[in-house]
Amino acid sequence: MVKLKNNKVVLKHFGLLLTFLFIVSCGHQQYAVTKIEGKKIGVTDKVGEVSEIDNFIKPFKENIDKDLNQVLAYCPETLDKSKGEWQTNIGCFLADITLEKSNVVYQKRENQKIDICFLNHGGIRTIIPIGNVSARNAYEVMPFENSAVVVSLKGEQILEIINYIISEKKPHPLAGMSFTIDKNGMAKNILIQGLPFDKDKIYNVVTSDYLSNGGDNMVFFKKAVKRIDTDYKLRNLMIDYFKDVDTLKINHDIRITKE
Repeated sequence: MVKLKNNKVVLKHFGLLLTFLFIVSCGHQQYAVTKIEGKKIGVTDKVGEVSEIDNFIKPFKENIDKDLNQVLAYCPETLDKSKGEWQTNIGCFLADITLEKSNVVYQKRENQKIDICFLNHGGIRTIIPIGNVSARNAYEVMPFENSAVVVSLKGEQILEIINYIISEKKPHPLAGMSFTIDKNGMAKNILIQGLPFDKDKIYNVVTSDYLSNGGDNMVFFKKAVKRIDTDYKLRNLMIDYFKDVDTLKINHDIRITKE
C-alpha cells in the first residue's frame, strides 16, 4: 500500500511538470521559415504574349498615344544640344520660352518681372527634329517632373553663375543675360535685360526646382533672398508654348562671346 501511494504521488508530480512545460512552450513558441516556393511568370515586350494584359492596356495606350502624337506646332530647324561651344539652339530656345512663360505666372503672383533664366545642359535629354512637334517631343526632351522656380539673387550670386558657366565650359541654357569672356578667363560687358549689370541689385532668376536646391553643384541658388515655386512644370510650360504658336521661334542671338 505504501509503495502504490508513493507511485501515485510521483505520477501526479510528473503530470504537473508536463502541463507546466506545455504551457511555457506555447507562450514562447517561435516560428522559422523552412521552405520558400515560387512560380516564374514571364513578362516580356512581345505583343500578344499575355493577351489579357494587352487587351486591358490597349484602350489606355491608344488614348495616350492620340494625345501625345497630336501636332501642335512646326519646328523650322533641328534643335540639338551637341552643336555649340557656349550656347546651343535648343538651349537658347528652352531658356527663352521658360523665361517667357514663367514670367506670366510670376508677374501675376508677385507683380515683378523675371530677369534671367538659367538651366542645365544635362537636363536636355534629346533633340527636337525639324518638322511637326507634339507633346511627345516635350516628354522626350524633358522626361522629368521638374517645375520652374524663381529665386531672387544678389549681384554676387549672379557673378557666381557667370563664373560657374566659365569654369564648366558647357553650353548651359541661358536667357536674359549676356557677357564676354576675356583673355584671362574673366567676364566683362555683362548685360542683363540689355542693361549693364548692377552688383547692388537683386535679380530674379528662373530655374528648375532641382537646380534651385543646389543640384549639379549650383550652390549659389541656395543663397537666394527669396524663392517662389511657380508649380509650373517645365514640360507643361513647353507644351503650352507649342500650343500657342504655329512655328517655333528660334533665337540665334549671341549670349556668350570669347575674346
